[in-house]
Amino acid sequence: MPEPPELPHQRASDAERELAVEALREATADGRLTVAELELRLTAAYDARTRNELETLLADVKPGGLVSAAKPGAVADPGAGAAAAPRTRWIVSVMSGHDRRGRWRVGSRCNVINVMGGSALDLNDAELTAGRTEIRVISVMGGCEIRVPEGLDVLVSEFGIMGGNDVRLGAGLPASSGPQLHLRLISVMGGSSVRRGRKRK
Repeated sequence: MPEPPELPHQRASDAERELAVEALREATADGRLTVAELELRLTAAYDARTRNELETLLADVKPGGLVSAAKPGAVADPGAGAAAAPRTRWIVSVMSGHDRRGRWRVGSRCNVINVMGGSALDLNDAELTAGRTEIRVISVMGGCEIRVPEGLDVLVSEFGIMGGNDVRLGAGLPASSGPQLHLRLISVMGGSSVRRGRKRK
């Protein structure tokens, strides 16, 4: 009996491409991929036509593939409707810069990567969408300037190699019932600065 013809691979949906992209970004934040590898795989993920192509991109960083990336049982964000502004979870500056100020929404976890570039984050008018927000700032031959509002409970964890971080939050007491911000600063031949209040013009 002749063997049946091989069935074509199942087409990938836009939602599955987004799941793969988010999984690749998480792998970069965990140190499984370099920034250069991330850029190549993001391009391939957005160009992928089949699920098999997406699974191949995730094979060495997400053993469960798209099933694992979907995170079954995860609670949906309450403000994820069409009218809600998108939440910032990634800010990547490679030989460039980003300046975030004014009203913007910060995800419960936000990764900021500066490679031979820099970014400025002003949180005075930002909306923290979770009771506890974690911002991880990785600077390689670059840096980041962060402004946090008065009264916000801020925790800072820092690590530097041939670089350093300058944290000056003052002695003011945080609000007892307000949200909490945890800054994780990792600087390699670069550094970040953290100040409280608005920047004087």
